[in-house]
Amino acid sequence: MERLQGKVAVVTGGNSGIGLATAKRLQDEGAKVAISGRSKKTLDEAVKTIGNGIVAVQADVAKFEDTDKLYAEVSQKLGKIDVLFVNAGVAKFAPLADTSESTFHEQFDINIKGAYFTIQKA
Repeated sequence: MERLQGKVAVVTGGNSGIGLATAKRLQDEGAKVAISGRSKKTLDEAVKTIGNGIVAVQADVAKFEDTDKLYAEVSQKLGKIDVLFVNAGVAKFAPLADTSESTFHEQFDINIKGAYFTIQKA
């Protein structure tokens, strides 16, 4: 069944794990799908896994200019966004006493700031 025929879906962190599985399912349901991720290598692998028609944009949701680049490319290639799956995230586990400032900032910038502004800019 193609419940999403003609719809445009964007999946941040769509290059692996839950994001990759979701992007594949969205495409199977008929959506035109764009994925983003920080790694070109895993984006290329995701494109091979998902198949034809996928738009892959190397972008880090923690960087405003990358999010702008993602949406500019989606707009140009696919049109208006109908479905947004804010999936990009990282988890770095360490005891509270051992968590460095840089680890805290990396997780906060991707998981909180990135998610917030991904939604806002959409």
